[in-house]
Amino acid sequence: MSQDPNAEFDHATLDKIELSATGAVPTTPAYQDALNRLYAAQQVYAHADHKGGHVTARSLARLPFFHAHNLDAFIAGQITDEALETNASIYDRYVQSLPAPHRARAESHRLMVIGKPARHRARHDGTVVHDPLHTLFLVPGAGPHPGLPGNYLHGSVFHVGPDEATGSWEVHVHDSEDGASRFSAPTRPEALAKLQEVLESAPFHLNELESLGFRLT
Repeated sequence: MSQDPNAEFDHATLDKIELSATGAVPTTPAYQDALNRLYAAQQVYAHADHKGGHVTARSLARLPFFHAHNLDAFIAGQITDEALETNASIYDRYVQSLPAPHRARAESHRLMVIGKPARHRARHDGTVVHDPLHTLFLVPGAGPHPGLPGNYLHGSVFHVGPDEATGSWEVHVHDSEDGASRFSAPTRPEALAKLQEVLESAPFHLNELESLGFRLT
């Protein structure tokens, strides 16, 4: 039995959030104190779909996450990066997973999330090389700001530098605005291993990624 005198009430507050269509709780001091404790413990995040509402980490743990459907085959060396599911297709699957009322708002974030990564780039000597990798993923969570519709963080793995022999591999994770956590690795396998750690750790708040070596910016 818990020795925390607030445990029972905090648990009841989590239940009330999950039973509310908007993630709301009463504005009484007792509930506000419970919310402060739950936010501090990373058990509750700001709701992405209902301003002033809340969403529990345990409810987010039941949500799917999205990445290239053939990512495992790519990591195993069975396919090339050109065969990976496209970012547009990954985002399509995320949008279709949402309740219909939230899909239009998710579509409004498409360009911000997917961007326009160059598939080829020029070296200093004028030759053009294939961009080695830029792959999208979406996981349940939040950051300094709420996540995308459905309470999702979005991120990507990509290379920075003129070619794979130089520069670094980056894993970035973002909320719906300018909250971001970044991880740099010298090699692609290290970056992909870190991506797997991120996927296994969801749901989370961006600042929780510091334990995985990320830097909140």
